[in-house]
Amino acid sequence: MFASFHAIVPMLCVTAAGFAAMVAEAFREKGEPMPIGPLGVVGLIGAAVSTALLWDRHATSFGVVTADNFGLFVTAILIVVGLLSLAISAPTVEREGLPRGEYYALMLFSLAGMMLMATATDLLVIFLALEVLSLAIYVLTGIRRDSQMGAEGAFKYFLLGGFSSAFFLYGIAFVYGLTGSTHLDRVGTLMAAQATSSGPLQILAVGLLLVGFAFKVSAVPFHMWTPDAYEAAPPAVTGFMSTGVKAAAFAAFVRVFLSALEPLIGGWSEIVWVLAAATMILGTVVGVAQTSIKRMLAYSSVAHGGYLLLALVSGNDTAKGAVLFYLLVYAVTNLGAFGIISVLETRDQANDRVTDYAGLWSTHPTLALMMTFFLLSLGGFPPMAGFIAKWYVFAAAIHAGYVWLAIIGVLTSVVSVFFYLRVIVMMYMSAPDADTRTTLPAVPQLAGAAIVISALIILYLGVLPTRVLEWAAASVSGII
Repeated sequence: MFASFHAIVPMLCVTAAGFAAMVAEAFREKGEPMPIGPLGVVGLIGAAVSTALLWDRHATSFGVVTADNFGLFVTAILIVVGLLSLAISAPTVEREGLPRGEYYALMLFSLAGMMLMATATDLLVIFLALEVLSLAIYVLTGIRRDSQMGAEGAFKYFLLGGFSSAFFLYGIAFVYGLTGSTHLDRVGTLMAAQATSSGPLQILAVGLLLVGFAFKVSAVPFHMWTPDAYEAAPPAVTGFMSTGVKAAAFAAFVRVFLSALEPLIGGWSEIVWVLAAATMILGTVVGVAQTSIKRMLAYSSVAHGGYLLLALVSGNDTAKGAVLFYLLVYAVTNLGAFGIISVLETRDQANDRVTDYAGLWSTHPTLALMMTFFLLSLGGFPPMAGFIAKWYVFAAAIHAGYVWLAIIGVLTSVVSVFFYLRVIVMMYMSAPDADTRTTLPAVPQLAGAAIVISALIILYLGVLPTRVLEWAAASVSGII
């Protein structure tokens, strides 16, 4: 009996921590400091232990959740995202006076939804997981209730998330109509039998599912919510949703399109080719024109989604492993960058303009050095991990015959170097404003430690990536 719960133990640990955070907030007296954040750490450590114990066991819960190594690798990424997000959130929660229990509970419930989405093997369960993570993110985006920009960003995200859910649900309905099932292995078997005689209903079903996923991974032209939501949310929330949502969405994307719908790859690969090219180009070109670092990183996130789509359309085992490694590198890098934005923000000033970083080397040299690491990794400079991640994605595309798409990826990566280096030049070669030294706050120890750890992970994965790459490659062999 208890064996049927094994596959969902990691998300149960996180969910229990979320409920504990809610209860702790309910019993906390007004003004009384209570360490609610560590409850989330305990839950995530429990999830990490259970994930390690489930490795290679291929446990299944209720026939709709499978803890295969692919899903467990993404779960491990999400655990890292959760731990780093909790660490960089502490300054924001204290500074903004946000309700601790509500904030941490929403973050943990969203993480549970992400883990479920990464391990679900049924389309309806994927949809439910998508809704669980999305509803929490909507609230977190607008959690600063006195912020008009936050309310606007949350509302836009909610509307476009509703469109995404509608498209995805209609896609599930058509898949069920064609196959009589929503379970991925059954769908894959029946789709393979129908692959030689594909009709308009198959095209419509695949197209609707593709649009639903494209919204969640911020693929062009379904990316429009991304810059506004990223700019409106607190930086810690922005870092969390830019990494966690993308990791969970791409995990489900790979599982659905490179497993269940792989027999129809000839029909959807050309569409994903166009989406990948448009996403890389627009994210890079528009990112160059941004003066806000948060919006710049938003368009950078769009471009990185294009690189991941490039790996997805390649469809081989190398590409699947490259997606996992890329998601890990991108998650740690982006969270580190948004962690720096978070600790430099004050209650009165966002300090997220490019010009606000002028002379950061002289005021906060350690933060300037860490930000340099993160920006160089996002730009794909060796020996940072971002270089290795992009190398494997482009290699997978070339191996699959998508040479022109790989060329577009390389060219857009080169262009993106401009807006990353612009910030670096501003930090080291521009003099700070007269009042910069007084407006930039001191760095909290916990958030500072998380930023340093993120930088060390990026350096390690850039210099010694072999072991993690082997784990990523091995985890895709048994994907369902």
